[in-house]
Amino acid sequence: MAVINELIRTEFDKTLSFGNYELDEKTKLSDYEFEGDLYKIKTYKSITKLEKNGMFVYESVPGSAVSNFKADDEIVSFTVEAPKDVQITLELEPEKEYKVFIDDTNVGRMKTNLGGKLILSVELEQNASAKVLVERI
Repeated sequence: MAVINELIRTEFDKTLSFGNYELDEKTKLSDYEFEGDLYKIKTYKSITKLEKNGMFVYESVPGSAVSNFKADDEIVSFTVEAPKDVQITLELEPEKEYKVFIDDTNVGRMKTNLGGKLILSVELEQNASAKVLVERI
């Protein structure tokens, strides 16, 4: 996996890939159309943030590259790459419980807060990647 030089793109399997943690300055792209929705990406070495129709979807600190991002009412799945350990915030359904898997290992159950935010940490070797799967219970 590598950074997404075009900041965001649609993959052949109808998923999104986005983010470039190698950028020194914050770079953004607005109004990227995907399946009838408009996405906005802001990314650089310190943070990567994705919005859909003006609403928060994904954020990582530090910045990351995400491939094959797919989200629906039941699951969120993607592969994340970053230069070091990364903290990820996802916008999900408020006050619901989710099972979280990292590289096919069940890391436990987590509950979203009133705003629907789920925060998880992914430990990464330098420039390594990890598969993340979040399933609603």
